Amino acid sequence: MTDHISSNHTSSTIVNIGVAMFSVSDQDAALAFYSQVLGFEVRGDLRFGPEGEYRWLEVAPPGSTARLALNPPMGGAPGGGSIGVETADVAAEHARLSAIGGVDLDALMEEQDGAPPMFALRDPDGNSVWVVQA
Repeated sequence: MTDHISSNHTSSTIVNIGVAMFSVSDQDAALAFYSQVLGFEVRGDLRFGPEGEYRWLEVAPPGSTARLALNPPMGGAPGGGSIGVETADVAAEHARLSAIGGVDLDALMEEQDGAPPMFALRDPDGNSVWVVQA
């Protein structure tokens, strides 16, 4: 596969993954889920376009440098994306989300073959958030 990649290229100027993007059917509902259920903070919420018809909405866990943009679908159905987030205590976070109720939450997977403990949950549009022991 690498025979199509030229070795005569300059170094990349990319230094960070800054924004991951999920497509969502309702930005306000997504904002409520990520802020009220997962505890993310709003990092950006602004209107743009000739009539202000578009909205750029970013959320992130407190202290995170990476952000999650919650965008309307662009030519497809919402959902289908996946991100991983880290926590110091995956079991406690699983218990917290279980107590809230109504969260589409998988069972906690214990450490297996060197993989850290983790679980997945889905937002209302079916995007997956994997919560992994840091």
